[in-house]
Amino acid sequence: MSLKGVAVARVSTVSFFLVSQLKEQVEYLRDLGMKVVLVSSSGPELEQFTFSETYRHEAIAIARNISPFRDLTALVRLFLLFRSERFAIVHSTTPKAGLLTILAGFLARVPVRLHTFTGQPWVTMRQPMRFAARLCDRIIGSISTRCYADSESQRRFLVDEGIVSCGKISVIGNGSLAGVDLRRFSPERYTPEARALLRSELGISANSTVLVFVGRITRDKGIRELVSAFRRIVELGDDVDLLLVGPTDAECGGIDTLDLSGLKSVPRLRSVGYCETPEKYLAIADLLCLPSYREGFGTSVIEAAAMGVPTLGTEIVGLVDAVEHGITGLLVPPQDEESLFNALLYLVKDPQRLKDMGEKARRRCHEKFDSARVSFMVAEEYARLLNGARGMRQ
Repeated sequence: MSLKGVAVARVSTVSFFLVSQLKEQVEYLRDLGMKVVLVSSSGPELEQFTFSETYRHEAIAIARNISPFRDLTALVRLFLLFRSERFAIVHSTTPKAGLLTILAGFLARVPVRLHTFTGQPWVTMRQPMRFAARLCDRIIGSISTRCYADSESQRRFLVDEGIVSCGKISVIGNGSLAGVDLRRFSPERYTPEARALLRSELGISANSTVLVFVGRITRDKGIRELVSAFRRIVELGDDVDLLLVGPTDAECGGIDTLDLSGLKSVPRLRSVGYCETPEKYLAIADLLCLPSYREGFGTSVIEAAAMGVPTLGTEIVGLVDAVEHGITGLLVPPQDEESLFNALLYLVKDPQRLKDMGEKARRRCHEKFDSARVSFMVAEEYARLLNGARGMRQ
């Protein structure tokens, strides 16, 4: 069926997520003629969108932490928006947005209510917060029309944990939330002169091995272990630099209390903050480091892969799908600084291995994670579900 004129709301807790993860996908839906409404908190990142009468943003503050009054306010506002706009589809990502969107969509009788799981924060939580967050995911799984996981290992985990039934959750394509824009994340966009200039501006020597982390600077991303292992590598005298590219969790509206004050004292480490074009840093990188405790998939892994950069990650749900161990990168146990240090040292000492892994990572990315293909498959899924919903009403 045609999706022209069909109204869809894409809901996320923070605007940063819409820009960094979903911009290309929602613009593809807009170009199909859908009426697309983005819903999230306000943020300067939204200036990157070009809105119109049929493509707009609704600012609704959704707290990432538990806040009964703010959560109830957001639920009511979502319900009123969904009822007034008569959406055919509401589709959420991020945990709190998922709970409120699916509840509001159910109450407003939206025919197709979707949620994409992109990792479970409760995996690293302590009781009673773990119980509460896990219960929220179970509610999402029970009253949504359909759920998606952005990796096969995450799908199996959610089913095994009793969060959602096996027949109600699937993975679109080969996984990832939205794939990767292969035109944007292309090493050919950066000349040797441009790369040399960026290295010079950052104070990085021409022969240095450059390690890059891309994402939120937060405890659950393994920043403590990464910085500690990197410091040990530098102390051995290796010519290596580390770039941290991304906002702190506090800047994204989170509550992570990771103390970052000591980063400035770490030699050869540079934290550049949030960047709308992380690909320019990947263009000078030799290795992406993502020693995360939890992931749904790891979008930065395939963005790096598209740039020909392999990944050193952790053997956790999500990353075991994004990284082929020993082929497109290496995986080590999570929260294990010693294993991370040994793997870093091994790769820093073997630049040819890094290059070979990077080439294989890029080929795999082009074969499996082209964002244009993922966007097409999402639109096909929307059409299929709408057909099913209309058939049930007849």
